Amino acid sequence: KKRDKLQIIYDILSVIKGKDGKIKPTNILYKSNLSNQMFQEYMNELMQKGFILEKKAKNSKTYSLTQKGFDYINKYQMIVEFTSSFGLNE
Repeated sequence: KKRDKLQIIYDILSVIKGKDGKIKPTNILYKSNLSNQMFQEYMNELMQKGFILEKKAKNSKTYSLTQKGFDYINKYQMIVEFTSSFGLNE
């Protein structure tokens, strides 16, 4: 089943959350199952809209969630539970 944009955003944010908010781009790329181009587009959008923060060290980058990112995860889970309770998740 093909994922929609909201599901992909949830997957990316969940991967970051699962690593205590410090994760390298390659780990996110593999665990969110996206092409490099799609990954870049989503990461740029998520940074622009304030869902994630990028931290640069000497020769590496890590990402962490903002409060907005945590809020998205929680609200997305509520929507999934709601639609599932009515049998609308197919």
